[in-house]
Amino acid sequence: MVSNNTKNNDISGNISKKENISSAPRLFGTSGIRGKVGNQINTQLALEVGKAVGTYLNGEGTVVVGYDPRTSNQMLENALCAGLMECGCTVLFLGMVPTPVVGFAVSRLNASAGVMITASHNPSHDNGIKLWNPDGMAYSTPQELEIERIVHEKDYLNKNWDELGKKEEVKYIISDYVQELLGMLDIKPGLKVVVDCGSGAASYLSPFILRKAGCEVLSLNSQPDGFFPGRNPEPNRDNLKDLMKTVQLTGADLGIAHDGDADRMIAVDDTGEMADFDKLLALVSRRIGGTVITTVDASLCMDECLEQVGGSVIRTKVGDVHVAQEIVKEGASFGGEPSGTWLHPDFCMCPDGILSALRVVEMVSQQGPLSELLASIPEYPTLREKLPCPDRNKISVMEIVESELESCFNGAVHVNNIDGVRISFEDGSWVLVRPSGTEPYIRITLEGRTKSRAEEIRKISTDFIVEIMK
Repeated sequence: MVSNNTKNNDISGNISKKENISSAPRLFGTSGIRGKVGNQINTQLALEVGKAVGTYLNGEGTVVVGYDPRTSNQMLENALCAGLMECGCTVLFLGMVPTPVVGFAVSRLNASAGVMITASHNPSHDNGIKLWNPDGMAYSTPQELEIERIVHEKDYLNKNWDELGKKEEVKYIISDYVQELLGMLDIKPGLKVVVDCGSGAASYLSPFILRKAGCEVLSLNSQPDGFFPGRNPEPNRDNLKDLMKTVQLTGADLGIAHDGDADRMIAVDDTGEMADFDKLLALVSRRIGGTVITTVDASLCMDECLEQVGGSVIRTKVGDVHVAQEIVKEGASFGGEPSGTWLHPDFCMCPDGILSALRVVEMVSQQGPLSELLASIPEYPTLREKLPCPDRNKISVMEIVESELESCFNGAVHVNNIDGVRISFEDGSWVLVRPSGTEPYIRITLEGRTKSRAEEIRKISTDFIVEIMK
């Protein structure tokens, strides 16, 4: 074996070499590598990422690889696996599976790493790559920076012909995943559940598990298709109108929706209304109790719900990897983002939309209609906006936001720069401005004690950002 790579690969994120290349563009956003297939995401990139991961692992161990149904995934998977094998790693190939199955497989098979090829909720013309540690947790920022360094410097391992890796198909892990999930829940049978998989990676698995759990299941868009013909893969209100109508017309107890790779879950209550993201997260957090980790864009209702059961809330940066790291640091019982990305440390450190759905189903089966449960959660007007902003302009825009936005408001009492700029006000209202890590947008999230207060904050914030982007 010949290599000029001598770094110490510590998968905890402690890296002996420099952690960034100042002149090189970033490959990773807040949730892995994502972009449009063609110029941004192509086989050359997949090959180089595969070689970089193999190099990072010193050409040793096994790497679990899976993908969602996107049309470019088999092409990218072949290239990525070639890069891994070229560096001596053994590939444990899962085929088309949800992201949580990859995280589960990495942790249960004692693999050295996992790779999921997916763009999650992004449109069908996008794709991406996300990397996982042996415990099922996504790669940290230092780890991602080291992968980027290897790619930019072409600092790859070179294996001899007789040291190359191999590829093995692993299918039994899916049944293990199903059995472990069902074994940790107590769902009373008989609920009618409508599940909309968006033609994504959970199209087969999520309806199957819900039926095994004793539910009567009606499925929508549950045929895998990389064109996502039934709806766009992002499970938002506009894209879930069919699910909401079906729940209402069939008298179902609730509806469940997933994004393209099923690391997220969105619920529809028994009246056909989409559950408020923050209230649903607060509801499940209250049920689990203990210390719960959430992000800077989560509602104040989280704090109020955890106080009711003697628990507490800790906020961190947006992104499931930051939530996961804080869960481990604090020994937390649960964690999640209002987007529907939840982490269950009693099962695996990978976000799991299927387990999230099962936990909501379990709660409804034991405690009653979801609409009534949600009504018990305090509600404050929350608004979200996203303003187009080219990636090249994000840094300069945020520098102005950090230095000047506070002066636009009266009554600001605290500024938090942990992730973007979050300004808290005397009345408890707050606004968060941060750049998207996956799309060319500046995102604004805010919460007001009243609707008029929320609208006032929204107008001031959006007008300010639109003006500085002219």
